[in-house]
Amino acid sequence: MNKQKIVLTLACDDSKGIISTVSSYISSCGGNIVESGQYVDSDENRFFMRLCFSVEDFFSLEDFKSGFSEALADFQVDWSVHDLAVKPRVMIMVSQLGHCLNDLLYRHSINQLPMELVSIVSNHETYRSRAEHEGVDFYYLPITAETKPEQEAQLIKLIEDQEIDLVILARYMQVLSDDLCQKLAGKVINIHHSFLPSFKGGKPYHQAHDRGVKLIGATAHYVTADLDEGPIIEQGVKRVDHAVSANAMVAIGRDTECQVLAKAVKLQLEHRILLNEHRTVIFE
Repeated sequence: MNKQKIVLTLACDDSKGIISTVSSYISSCGGNIVESGQYVDSDENRFFMRLCFSVEDFFSLEDFKSGFSEALADFQVDWSVHDLAVKPRVMIMVSQLGHCLNDLLYRHSINQLPMELVSIVSNHETYRSRAEHEGVDFYYLPITAETKPEQEAQLIKLIEDQEIDLVILARYMQVLSDDLCQKLAGKVINIHHSFLPSFKGGKPYHQAHDRGVKLIGATAHYVTADLDEGPIIEQGVKRVDHAVSANAMVAIGRDTECQVLAKAVKLQLEHRILLNEHRTVIFE
């Protein structure tokens, strides 16, 4: 019989007794710890922890929250608690490149990603039929420089009305405004290619081919007002040589983007990521 599982994440200044206090409280509530991860950032003297524990039928999440605040009052802890039976509500945004969208839809269909996929939003009609095939609501929100504030207002309303927990930018080729980034801080994951050196603008893989790049990479990160500079969640890299054509680089790059984005999304859905200033602490 599968028991209810709860995930607790926390961060605080490192001090003696925090682990024993947390463990004792979970035990007093009838919880049995089945997974545990801790990390101390010695430079900043910060302690991070993720615990997963199983509970009996009589367990009350609200009572747990109330008592936990009292039990940890001396430690000034930033914490959150999640019932793994409650799947995060997710919105996927896409433009005209569908490889990441299709990969996420497949993984979702085979229950590889523990999420409730609520909607797909796009500034193009390209993937309406794909969304309808999967039985997912599709919203077409076209955008121009002049209509950007209006479009983002519509987007915010959708996110609020649908009670979205996570927005995935699956090659959504629009820059979110600073205001929108601030409103959705920690709730938006983006994917982009990462080359050494970096190539911006159109056809980055063809630019990389022209320069003889030997490494093709992808980076998944939280979205912030600083373009493509948010806290990094996951990265991947593939080695290529002189014989790999530009078109082959595109295919390799897209596969890498799919894998990296899916990994980042799964980490988020399982509450395995904690923010440490501009970096992430990840308990896999």
